[in-house]
This record gives sequence, C-alpha cells and structure tokens, in this order.
Amino acid sequence: MHQALNILNDIFGYAAFRGQQAEVISHVAKGQDCLVLMPTGGGKSLCYQIPALMREGVAVVVSPLIALMHNQVAALREVGVHAAFLNSSLSQADAAIVERDLIAGEYDLLYVAPERLLTSRFLDLLSRTPLALFAIDEAHCVSQWGHDFRPEYIQLSILHERFPSVPRIALTATADTVTRKEIVERLGLDGATLFISSFDRPNIRYQIVDKTNGRVQLLDFIRVEHDGDAGIVYCLSRKKVEETAAWLKNQGVYAIPYHAGLSASIRRENQERFLREDGVVMVATIAFGMGIDKPDVRFVAHLDLPKSIEGYYQETGRAGRDGQAASAWMAYGLGDVVQQRRMIDNSEADNKFKQVAATKLDALLALCEATTCRRLRLLHYFDETTADIPCGNCDICLNPPVVWDGTVVAQKALSCAYRTGQRFGAGHLIDVLRGNNTERVRQWGHDKVSTFGIGKDLGDNAWRAVFRQLVALGYLVPDNEGHGSLFLAESSRTLLKGQQTVLLRQQPEFQKASKKPHQVDDSFSSDPAAHGLWVRLRAWRTDVARTHGVPAYVVFHDATLKELVRICPQTEDELRLVSGVGAHKLERYGEDLIEILRGI
Repeated sequence: MHQALNILNDIFGYAAFRGQQAEVISHVAKGQDCLVLMPTGGGKSLCYQIPALMREGVAVVVSPLIALMHNQVAALREVGVHAAFLNSSLSQADAAIVERDLIAGEYDLLYVAPERLLTSRFLDLLSRTPLALFAIDEAHCVSQWGHDFRPEYIQLSILHERFPSVPRIALTATADTVTRKEIVERLGLDGATLFISSFDRPNIRYQIVDKTNGRVQLLDFIRVEHDGDAGIVYCLSRKKVEETAAWLKNQGVYAIPYHAGLSASIRRENQERFLREDGVVMVATIAFGMGIDKPDVRFVAHLDLPKSIEGYYQETGRAGRDGQAASAWMAYGLGDVVQQRRMIDNSEADNKFKQVAATKLDALLALCEATTCRRLRLLHYFDETTADIPCGNCDICLNPPVVWDGTVVAQKALSCAYRTGQRFGAGHLIDVLRGNNTERVRQWGHDKVSTFGIGKDLGDNAWRAVFRQLVALGYLVPDNEGHGSLFLAESSRTLLKGQQTVLLRQQPEFQKASKKPHQVDDSFSSDPAAHGLWVRLRAWRTDVARTHGVPAYVVFHDATLKELVRICPQTEDELRLVSGVGAHKLERYGEDLIEILRGI
C-alpha cells in the first residue's frame, strides 16, 4: 500500500485513507473483483481512481449520467490526472480525438455511458487497448428492484465475458440485501469480495413532519434553518417542480427548476448555476442528483414521498457530502400514501414486482410513522444491526412523539368507512365522523348512519393523522381508480372485533421552526482578520473556477480553505501539509495562495 498512499498524498493531497478505502484499493490493485457499498461522500471514487493509477492501462468507468462524468473528469484534471469522457455531449470530431488518444494510451481513466460501452464498435476499440480495470459506478442501476433501474446496466455482464482477466469494481451508496444479490448475479460477480461500509451519515439530521401545508412548512424550514444555503427540494411531478420553484422564488428564495421535460439547454444552464453559484435551491424530480458531487448542499427536502428507503437514503445522501452539518427534511401526509399505493397498483409490472414495491413502500411508511430513532431504523433496514444507540440527532430523538392507544378511534374510522359503503375518501369520512352536516353528507344520507357525529372529540387534523396511519399500517386500502376511496383490508377484521390494539402517534400542532440547530459554522465571523482571509480565499477560488470553467469546489473544497485560514502556511513546504493540496495543485496554485496568506 506504500504506492497507493503516495498517490493519495501527492496527487489528491490527503494524508490517510478512510474506512475501508485501503482494503478496497489493495484488492482491486491486485486484479480482483469486488462490490463496494459505501455511503455518499464516503470516498467511493478513490477506490477505483487510485488502482487505475497503480495498474497498467486505462481504467474504464461506466457512469449513468453526463453530469457525473463531467464533474469527475474536471476534478481529476485539476489534480493532474489524465482523464476524459465519451458521451453524447461531445461532437463527432471531439469524440474521434478521445478515441484516438485512448488507443495511443494517453488516458489513466475514461468515463463512458453504458449505452456507448455496449456498442460493438466501442467494445472492439477496448479490445485494442490495454485495460487496467472496469469500474461500474451507481451499480444499483442494474437491479429491477432498485430505485433507479437502467436497462442498459443489465447487459454489463459482457465485460466479464469479453475481458475475463480485467478486474471489475462495482460501487453504490445504496442497496438492500435483495438488490445486492441481483447486482452480483447480473454483473457476474460471483465470488467477488463484498465490502460494506457503515451507512451512517451522522452529520445529517433526519426530520419528517406531518404535512399540513407543504409549501409553507418548507419555506419556514428553509428560512429558519437554512437561509441562504444550497439545497435540493424533490417533488414527484414536473408540474409541481415548476410551481414550487416559482412560488419559492416569489418568497425570496433563490430557487430554480429541473426536470426531464425542460429543454436540454435549460437543464444544463440550471445545473451549472446550482454547481457554480452559492445558495441555489434546486427544485427537481429525482432525475436530478445522481453523481452530483457538490459538497456543500446543506439540505435535501422532500415535498412528496419517495418510493422506498433506498430512494430516500440515496436522495438525502446528497446533503452534507463535505461532512459538515446538514438536514434531510420531508413533509408527509395521507395523500402521499394513497398516491404511492395507487401508483404500484396501476403499474404495468408483474405481480412479483408489485409485491416487492409494496414491501419497500411499507418499510418507508414504517420509517415515517416511527416512534423511535429514525437513524437506527435506516441503518437496520440496510442490515447494520450493530447500531443500537439512539442517535440524539433526529427529530424523534430531539422531540419524542406522544404515542396513545388509538384502538377505539381506529374502530370508529373503520366502521365509518364500512357504513358509508367503502366508496369515499378521508375528507368525507371525517365530515361524517365529526357530524358536519354538509350538502354532500346529506346527499348520500350519511347524516343517518350510526357513525355520524361519533368523532366530534377530535379535530380535522387529528382525524387526518388517524386515517394516514391506518392506511400506512395496512388497515385501510386506497382504491386504484384515482377516486381517493378507502376500503377495509382483511387485517381490519381483528381490529374491529377488538381482538387487537393499535398504538398511534399523536398529531402535533403545526409549529413554526424557532431556531437554527444545524447551521454550519459561519466561518471565522468572530475573528475579523481570519474572516477577511476567508473571504479573499473564496473570492480567489471563484475567479480560478470561472477561468477554468469548473465548479469552485473542484479547485478546493471549503474544508481546505478553512484549514488554510487556521494554519495560515507561509511556505510551500507548509502548504503541502494542508489536506486537499496535492503536488499538482501546489505547483499550479502555490504562489497565489502564499501571496494571499502572507497578505502581500
């Protein structure tokens, strides 16, 4: 590992490996296959980039998104590594140049989309090229049970068939047991070593709130906890993305939209603004985010329920990649549960797929309705059962919910659904239970049913929470016709007969956030001299990034700039000791940095 450590120090500017990085790098450098599960921000890319520099030939990295390739290649070039990408963003002439240089052995790493990799022409090109390794990034895309299935990934087993002596490393941040098994099977990784790092992201605070007015709650969260911070807001539909972005902008938040329905030029422009400017809030569908290396995303918010814990974990993992404090916030309500269940029922998938999808949704709903530490539930889902101490840094640990015996109330709700013909949604059922003599209630004669008015003791929001939890717990099932009707599941029989009890979470009153518990440090504001140096370094970094056409964090992360302020090195030898300053960056930027640090 001496060679690997030298590369880590001299090229990437880091003093030591983290977690299992050293073991993975040693394994791949020796020519062996492996599957690596490592959380977002855990340093997965170094696990194949360093072996690529240790072995003869070029490392071919399979990547699903153009944005990921661009960012990775830009970062590698900044540290002096010969890297390139081949994707649809290149002209035919530029692609020909990359192919020519590939054959000539000019590259250490080449990033390529699976669609291009699988063409006969490209495979023939690789057969004439010395190959160091294959890295299959975002490997969960191979799984039909995963949250981001890509059909092209299924065919990547051809790499093992065509190039059996070339080692392969598959990497992902998210995969449950079923998904891991499918990755191994579909990629032909039988016998490959499995490396699993902890899924814990202790710098992320998880918070799930009962949805009353999602937009207003989101705005309050942003203003109080993350005013001026970069963040991502996920919505399920394109229409909601655009409406939410416009509404936030009108409220004074620097928000822009991103979804597949926008033109390629607008998507590219908005993505560049998010990557290169400070304090941008990207409102997007889940099409945005995979492979985005922006380290200072301070929050990820969900206005709609994801499909699974894997999807939730992958998306929230885009916050706080720099290790600084960050937030994962979600507003969740009855409508979300109904919508997701209906999407599963109405999908054209076979019954097995629907069953798996329903099981994954149930696990996510259990997380949403949890009364114990959310982080432990997340970790246990990924089989990290050694974690058993509450984190003290999620909403449940900080404000434990009140749990009450909701058996009688649940029986009233189920009886009301039954007495009204199992043809109505929660809104109408609540009117009946609360004795609201509306025109619709009278029209259907529901002011005469035995359940009319038996729930006057609970308010609308409390009843909505009851119905949401009954659906989440599987006692009520939404129809799949889109009418919002709720009917009794088979499991409701024992509850109605009093043969079992049900515990429910008490619906909290809507409270405005009152403090900023998770704010990142404000970078030396209490020390005018240090703060002035911090501002000058950031301004210099912005100018360099603009000149080179890369995001600022590709030049140096905030963590490196902060260390420069704290240590204030005065010579290049001292500068070499700062984390993130490798040999190439020292040669390229050393004089400028010393001049700034000396105050010349």
